[in-house]
Amino acid sequence: MTAMARAGRGTDYELVIAGGGLTGLALAAALAPTGCRIAVIEQVPLASLLEPAHDGRVTAVARGSQHFLARLGLWPAIAADAQPIFEILVGEAKSPVTVRYDHREVGREPLGWIVPNRTLRLALQEAVGARPEIAVLAPARIVAAVSEPAALRLSLEDGRALRCALLAVCEGRFSPTRALLGIGARRFAYGQIAIVGTLEHERPHRGRAVERFFPDGPFAVLPMPGCRSSIVWALEAEKADAVRALDAREFAAEVEERFGDLLGAIRLEGERWYHPLVLVRSERIVAPRAALVGDAARGIHPIAGQGWNLALRDVAALAEIVEERLALGLDPGDAAALARYAAWRSFDGLALVAVTHGIDRLFANDLGPLKLLRNLGLGLVERLPPLKRFFMRHAMGVLGELPRAMREPPPSRHP
Repeated sequence: MTAMARAGRGTDYELVIAGGGLTGLALAAALAPTGCRIAVIEQVPLASLLEPAHDGRVTAVARGSQHFLARLGLWPAIAADAQPIFEILVGEAKSPVTVRYDHREVGREPLGWIVPNRTLRLALQEAVGARPEIAVLAPARIVAAVSEPAALRLSLEDGRALRCALLAVCEGRFSPTRALLGIGARRFAYGQIAIVGTLEHERPHRGRAVERFFPDGPFAVLPMPGCRSSIVWALEAEKADAVRALDAREFAAEVEERFGDLLGAIRLEGERWYHPLVLVRSERIVAPRAALVGDAARGIHPIAGQGWNLALRDVAALAEIVEERLALGLDPGDAAALARYAAWRSFDGLALVAVTHGIDRLFANDLGPLKLLRNLGLGLVERLPPLKRFFMRHAMGVLGELPRAMREPPPSRHP
């Protein structure tokens, strides 16, 4: 008996993906080669997500995530705009203690890559658009979801209805479909605004990323191709409002005051974007015939650049589960499949929520004893190479119970 037969004779799709952003399209691209019938539902036309004004952010792609994108055949379309990270400097403002992560301490490959979100979206949209087995319904919105014994029945705002064996919710941390499924979520507003922009600078960055912690929020400078870098500046909301009022020259001067002259003279390239920072954690990551993926399951602080890497581990795990069950003629959305996904992905998500939230709260306090404790901790990491290598490999996404598609390839053997 085929999986579709198990899921009900009237089922339209084996998988419906709510959300046509980076995470949803990555899941569609991962499962398309299996022959799985897939529908992607997105509230806005996909082309609008490529407009320059939509998103000026970049994404840190860890090594494990790069392996996954390469196995999907997506990396060649991304590589030209991907800046390798060879070194990361982490420290606290006005402190001489710095942790330096050098890629040569853990191998020959970079620690990761910085990629513009638009480049990722374009590569994913082109890959999905080339697959006839993927139906894209956009603009469209799910307004009701009713669980049946052998399927999930979805109603769309325009009156269309469809049934699926499994619904993957990839809409982001404020997902409306998550609420339709009866899954609650807890929120914590950081009182910070993430200011994002691109800088042109006089000196080369040499693949170095820098993160500095200030009492009013962390400040990251991320290398991009050429003499360009992206900044992600998480700043207290009231101060962010004042920064918003600065013109381009005043803004560059404010950045230079925080960052110093490591990159020489700088100037702002293009627009700035402002994103309120909110931690969102769902009460559970599965419901009958539905799974939450990425930020819909938990949206974390960008302090360590791990958000999409965490989401891709969800994607790769769910794709592996669905592929295996389809190959065996089993229902990809039954209770056993969802229980495996929840058991696999819950701990990783909770751990990163705790780590990113804890780091932000720890450094958002200028009390003397805490500052001393922070500097002692950073100094300890710098002086203990095994501990430093562990942190590097964890950030690179090559530790833990990884899906097959994200594991490091075996070393090549030469005769």
